[in-house]
Amino acid sequence: MLTIHRLRTLREFAIRGTVAGAADSLGYTASAVSQQLSALEAETGVRLLRKSGRRLVLTMAGERLVDAADTVLDAVEAAESDLRATHDEPAGTVRLALFQSAALSLLPSALSHLREAAPRVRLQVTQSEPAQALEDTWARKYDVVVAEEYPHHSAPHYPGLRRETLVEDEISVASRTPTASLADHRDSAWVMEPRGTASRHFAEQTCRLAGFEPDVRYETADLQAHIALVAAGEAVSLLPGLMWMTAPPDLPRSPLPGAPRRAVFAALRATTSVDPAVTAALSALRRAAAPLGRV
Repeated sequence: MLTIHRLRTLREFAIRGTVAGAADSLGYTASAVSQQLSALEAETGVRLLRKSGRRLVLTMAGERLVDAADTVLDAVEAAESDLRATHDEPAGTVRLALFQSAALSLLPSALSHLREAAPRVRLQVTQSEPAQALEDTWARKYDVVVAEEYPHHSAPHYPGLRRETLVEDEISVASRTPTASLADHRDSAWVMEPRGTASRHFAEQTCRLAGFEPDVRYETADLQAHIALVAAGEAVSLLPGLMWMTAPPDLPRSPLPGAPRRAVFAALRATTSVDPAVTAALSALRRAAAPLGRV
């Protein structure tokens, strides 16, 4: 008989692409994952994996079983959520992933609201980059994710993930020497997030549309480091509105043409949308975001 645990291991292998990646996601050793996959092959009596060079890949039968695993795992998770919905009070652990500016601006208030409304819910929080956190939530590593979407840079969409916008914050120029035009910063040193992030691509494209290639001397995902460099007069940055809540009050803020806004949204699997603990966590995030609205 097929076991849920081994089906999940196979699905993680399919998502992560390697035994090591699946092991890291599941919190197991690589040898434990290999043993689970071998046991699953023995259970089914079908070859699920094959060698391709130095890598393991799914066979056609393995791919079909992964598709079936998705259906089975969704059904089990939905059934568990329905059962928890019969409880008198929300309880249990909710795994939340969110990025830095959301952690700074939303998390403290959300924890307070959750403690008041659902004291038996335990929130387990991980700071993670939005794109990876979305994939990990779809893969069931987290229950709720707070992610971001920059103008003209749609965040990845995964089947079965529901989204809800929490905050829309304006992206502005942060500089000790504010100017009338972004092009006036063509000779300035810039601090940006690492390459490959939506914020980095947005910032570079915004500078290029203003007619120059930014001199990116500092690269860090830590937006508080951006603020520190700007406050010291060492760099210019494009900062979303939530970060201004923690910036020095005298730090100059200049608008960009068209007042572009970043959307901060929550996402969760449809199969957990009736789980009282998950619902309580999402409600707490909504309450924390409500006073912010558009910043």
